[in-house]
This record gives sequence, structure tokens and C-alpha cells, in this order.
Amino acid sequence: MSYTAIVDYGVGNLKSLTNAMNYLGLPSRITSDRAELERADAILLPGVGAFPDAAERLRETGLAGLLAEQAAKKPMLGICLGMQLLFDRGEEVRPCEGLGLVHGSVKKIVTPYKLPHIGWNTLTFPGESPLFRGLDEGASVYFVHSYCALADDPADVIAWTDYGAPVTAAVNHGLVYGCQFHPEKSGEVGLTILKNFGGLSR
Repeated sequence: MSYTAIVDYGVGNLKSLTNAMNYLGLPSRITSDRAELERADAILLPGVGAFPDAAERLRETGLAGLLAEQAAKKPMLGICLGMQLLFDRGEEVRPCEGLGLVHGSVKKIVTPYKLPHIGWNTLTFPGESPLFRGLDEGASVYFVHSYCALADDPADVIAWTDYGAPVTAAVNHGLVYGCQFHPEKSGEVGLTILKNFGGLSR
């Protein structure tokens, strides 16, 4: 049976993501089991909280190395903190290494606006991406964050938003994708994105 593995490492909002996948009819399993992650057709890496706590949790459980291996074989989507963890390093609380699947760093948003950046904001697409198939420029999604990813290669950025300054909203490098926003909390737009991601492994 084909399914998407939702990585359970103790720092993700798993229920709402699972509900969204079920609504779309996309089979998924919440798991931290190595064999199940290896058998999965795609991987979702959620995350809430602070970068170093989550990164250390991935390393302690041995999932960091496994995710790096699987990212070369199947589509992976990091969500919110999960997207930030895809990068080389983060500067939240203290400098910390990430998974290194997308090159760049995660730093506090430099903006005249109040942090955290909470609420609905629009997306700008610098080019076409299968993740956003069927969506128009200016589609709105739901954000909750104070730190943003800065990709070394601008070509890795597939969506921006504006919060008093350009903020990376989504990335793609190889089979690895990331959304800074929460697709599972972003209504029909978010469901379209999850459906598109599900189609990448079919």
C-alpha cells in the first residue's frame, strides 16, 4: 500500500495534518519507525517550537541521517519549522546545524512589523512549481513564525511573501520541498498544495 509518512519526533502538529491528508483521500501514517519511513512513497516533516530543540531531537532519534538518505529517493515536504530544519543552520536561541538538504540559513525576520508574523498573507511565485499547480499569484496562506529561511541559491525559492520585507514562503531543491506557512491551516489553497505534493510520488 502506498502512503505518505508523517514524521513523529515529538514537535509537530500531527492531527491537523493527518486530518487534511484524510480529507484529500491521501493515505498517511504518523511514524518514527525507520522501516515505515523507508517504505513510504513520500515524507512530510512538520514542526513547531524552537529550531535547536527540534534539530537535536532529530539527531537523538537517528532520524536526521535517515531523512537525509530518503530525501534523495522520494519527495519530502517540510512544514513551518520543518521547512527551516531542511537548511544548513539556524540562529534561533543559539547557532545550530540543520539537515543540510537545502543550502542556506534561518535567521530572525528583519521587518518594521510586529513579530511573530501571524495570520494570512499572499504568495508571489518567481516561476512555476508543481507544488503550486492550479493556484494563482496572490493566493493566501496562513503563517506563524518569527524566523525565515535565507537560501544560498535564489533558484531554490519557489514562493515569497511580503511582511515589511521579502520573506521566503516556500523552497524546492531536488526532491525536497518546504513551506514556511501551514498548508493544513490554509483552507482550499493549502489543500491544493498538499494534493499537489501527494501527486509528486505517483
